[in-house]
Amino acid sequence: SGTSIGTNYRAACRAKSTPDMINKLKIVEEESDETAYWLEILVESDLIQREQAAVMYKETNEILAMTVSSIKTLRNRKS
Repeated sequence: SGTSIGTNYRAACRAKSTPDMINKLKIVEEESDETAYWLEILVESDLIQREQAAVMYKETNEILAMTVSSIKTLRNRKS
């Protein structure tokens, strides 16, 4: 899911229309959320220490926030 964020964002950058871009960014949103979930699972399972996941978790949440903001902006532009 972590690498899927980048590939789907790249696809969104090549979208054919605003609705297509929104749909592709929704996939980025889902993959970002899934990545955060897997990081939480790794920590809760004691497979990695919380400190090891902290930077990745923070970056994932930043990507998620930027993606949601972009989706909102695109939706407002359509109106």
